[in-house]
Amino acid sequence: MNYILVDTANTFFRSKFAIQSDLDSKIGMALHITFNSIRKVWQDFKGDHVVFCLEGRSWRKDFYEPYKRNRKNVRDARTEKEVEEDEVFWETFDNFKDFIDQKTNCTVLQNPQLEADDLIAGWVQAHPNDNHFIISTDGDFAQLIAPNVAQYNGVQEITITHQGYFDDKGNRVKDKKTGEERPAPNPQWLLFEKCMRGDTADNVFSAFPGVRTKGTKTKVGLTEAFEERNSKGYSWNNMMLQRWVDHEGFEHRVIDDYQRNVTLCDLSAQPDEIKTIIKFAPIKYLPIREMNFKSDLRKDKRIVAKDKLAAILNKIVPISLIIYILWFYAHHVSNLRWHVIFIMFSENLISNKITFTI
Repeated sequence: MNYILVDTANTFFRSKFAIQSDLDSKIGMALHITFNSIRKVWQDFKGDHVVFCLEGRSWRKDFYEPYKRNRKNVRDARTEKEVEEDEVFWETFDNFKDFIDQKTNCTVLQNPQLEADDLIAGWVQAHPNDNHFIISTDGDFAQLIAPNVAQYNGVQEITITHQGYFDDKGNRVKDKKTGEERPAPNPQWLLFEKCMRGDTADNVFSAFPGVRTKGTKTKVGLTEAFEERNSKGYSWNNMMLQRWVDHEGFEHRVIDDYQRNVTLCDLSAQPDEIKTIIKFAPIKYLPIREMNFKSDLRKDKRIVAKDKLAAILNKIVPISLIIYILWFYAHHVSNLRWHVIFIMFSENLISNKITFTI
């Protein structure tokens, strides 16, 4: 199976910053990038099933109190206009969630204690013999990259595989600073570096502030420690047993903070009780093969011969849908938000990617 795993909130809300324009245009662009990313990956990756992963209140906030606390400061500093825009974005996103949950045969995963990252990683780990394509801008998924796991960043239009970074034309992406082609990602190194340096976006503090990537004659660097991560040799111990004092006067030992960050950042190292929740996350699964209309109105006595109606709809939909699309577009599509929704919705419907319940 080829699974398409959508980091739903990330893809939608990151897309709002793709353009500087009015609210309708921003929402239209967010929907466009979300739908277009799914369409592209579906076609290029020959997808079999789409899985939308949604956010809950993260268990990490209980494990590490500062986790994402910086984001509250950003929210509190918003202007009145920004608050109003965010409310409209959330309303649109909630409608989008209801749509994919109630009107498509995609799998939708959400748990009140888990982040989408946990659910995506859990799905990959539960299906080791299948192929997975993650749609997200989040760099945390670099640790999952493997021959059967790739990632697509719909905002930057970059595909990340175990072979390297590629643009939409299949060309290798070059580093903006050096001008050289970006090397293929090393998931183990990227995860180690993240656990050592921390994550400012999530307010995860560094295990060893100011640590160098490459060591000197007198100091061990991350590279040397990483090379001895399995043997736990001199360089590893020399770094991990270092101590430092923070701005409040508290002393830290590198190994302690590193292990804390491993629990927070390594998507295979969550606490056992969290792994259990991930393992038994509810799954609604229907493989996508073709578009079928299904009747769900058994309690409505006005509906007669619903199976025959569904059969008729399946036969006439290609012609009637095209006619309706042309009529609706000519009479009702007036601004960019609905233009994008309409075009992407119609394209996905005609391409047999969506199953509807009537």
